Amino acid sequence: MDIIMPDYSNCLANLPNSILKAFGAETVGKTLPLADGFLQNEYRNVVVLLLDGMGTKIIERHLKEDGVFRSHLAGSYTSVFLPTTVAATTSAMSGLQPCEHGWLGWDMYYPQVDKNVTVFLNIEQNTDKPAADYNLAWTHTPYKSVVQRINEAGGTAYESMPFMPPFPQDIDTILERIKTLCSEPGKKYIYSYWSEPDGALHEYGSGSKEVFDMLASLEEKVSTLTDLEDTIVFITADHGHINTSSARIEDYPKIYECLKRNPSLEPRTLNLFVREGMEETFEKEFNKEFGDKFWLMKTEEVLERKMLGTAKERDDLQSYLGNYIAIATGDLSIYFTDADYRSMHAGLTEDEMLIPLIVFN
Repeated sequence: MDIIMPDYSNCLANLPNSILKAFGAETVGKTLPLADGFLQNEYRNVVVLLLDGMGTKIIERHLKEDGVFRSHLAGSYTSVFLPTTVAATTSAMSGLQPCEHGWLGWDMYYPQVDKNVTVFLNIEQNTDKPAADYNLAWTHTPYKSVVQRINEAGGTAYESMPFMPPFPQDIDTILERIKTLCSEPGKKYIYSYWSEPDGALHEYGSGSKEVFDMLASLEEKVSTLTDLEDTIVFITADHGHINTSSARIEDYPKIYECLKRNPSLEPRTLNLFVREGMEETFEKEFNKEFGDKFWLMKTEEVLERKMLGTAKERDDLQSYLGNYIAIATGDLSIYFTDADYRSMHAGLTEDEMLIPLIVFN
């Protein structure tokens, strides 16, 4: 399979910096050249709509060339690493690279409580038990959003997504809020997010009729944003998807007995804490079982390769990471929780890493 490395001069973390620049706010990283070209013109409204999981290969596979999404495709660029919702949407909202913001995967090890934690839910991995009596991610890895930065710089910015006030819970309500805000006077930025087609892709797989129907419906609804006056709309994604087979880490006792705790991050990029003195055995057994599907590296090598970003790393970044990281390069996911999906993301394949920049202007 074609492997795509994150390009931190042409990735999702760059788009919000183009927005900051357009609104006269201080940037926190490099801008996205493709977006900068469009933003040379003055618009009263600048909208970003992120559709979870809608990578470039997904729209090529499911949507017609003359449909509104593909006919308005300005180009493709890369997600960040990990190409997964926690890491990528945090970069989209903040303009920071994963090595800076520290939100890395669905499950993360937090040394402050010595637990694997489901980040967005603040619960212990694979349970419904609260991980702490405070929010671990927001306490230990806080960040400032682009919306906050624009408002603090004297501009006007809003959000339209299910988990921020006024909490729109479906795509129709999200789009109506965007239209209402765009009809109001004054220059403004609107960041919006919807959780599909990611959910449908996980359940039914890429190439399925259910995903085709989901995307066709999204395309039709979102196409109404082309009617907005004096507005530019950027439609993008946090990552793509790939159909995968599955394995369970506990079914490989020679590997599992080498671990101090369950893996974390994602089934396609595993964070592995290997017991001292068992490193050689672990490497041998892991590569024997999964070497044709996963790229096993020591964490130091991942950081040296700047895979989590080229910006200055958080001082505590390595404390969240194990001593090995295994990254999918083939069509296999290795699960360490009760989940099991037909399609996944967080690996380095082209299907997962490439995301579209669709522009209505």
